[in-house]
Amino acid sequence: MFRLILSLSLSFSLIALSGPSSMAAGKHQNNTSPKTAVPQSVLNIAKENTYPNASQDMPYLQPSKLTRQLTKSSNVKIENPELIRMLNESNINKSPFALGYRATIYLGHWALNYQSLESSPNWEYQKVNTNYFDNRGGIAPYQIHYVQEAQKTVRGGLTAKIPEAEDVHKMMLLKAANKTGLPLAYEAIIGNGTKKDRIYNIPANRTGYLHAYASAVNEKGKVTYGEVYLILKGTKRYISVKNVTSQGIGAWIPIQDHLSFSFMVSAR
Repeated sequence: MFRLILSLSLSFSLIALSGPSSMAAGKHQNNTSPKTAVPQSVLNIAKENTYPNASQDMPYLQPSKLTRQLTKSSNVKIENPELIRMLNESNINKSPFALGYRATIYLGHWALNYQSLESSPNWEYQKVNTNYFDNRGGIAPYQIHYVQEAQKTVRGGLTAKIPEAEDVHKMMLLKAANKTGLPLAYEAIIGNGTKKDRIYNIPANRTGYLHAYASAVNEKGKVTYGEVYLILKGTKRYISVKNVTSQGIGAWIPIQDHLSFSFMVSAR
């Protein structure tokens, strides 16, 4: 829906293309050391994992000059990568004869930004494997180590249904990954036969259990929605956001290629 009032002739075009932007630069994941302290019980299995997890690194879209001008003019902060992409791929031609020209163009209802309030790791988010050995008949300690007995897929997602869920997914993933420095994705797979060399000793006359857990980040925050309008008034161009609402939201986001180990010994 749009309203167009034309007093003098003005040539302009607003083009929104669906192809990938050439302005992408950088990635959301921190590929150096994590910003979140990792317990000693949590091991990185990236090299040992028999299933190569596909990285969910998302490109950070560098806004074009026009996009920077428009987002800066907005009365509500705009961080949605898809909206930035659309503005990047748009073009508005100004005319020196724009006196008296006014146009209001409705760009749609968008999830505009996500504010992260808490990013809490749960290192034992989901059990994925148990290695077991009964050494009750033994006379010496028995050594075991982790071996993944079956392929496991660990999935995360939003904790509630909300509008524009896919865009919110992306913004939450970007914020959580930047805050924690951990390799986050909404799906993490541990391949069958994955091994780790760390040794665990089961004493004689005891039974040993080595449990492996996939880890995840519990991300909580607030998403802001609004109706976005592009205003063309003479030679001025700016964005106005109306009917602004906010909603709390949470998500579980698995940590790829990280397992937490718990070793237990029992007399039974």
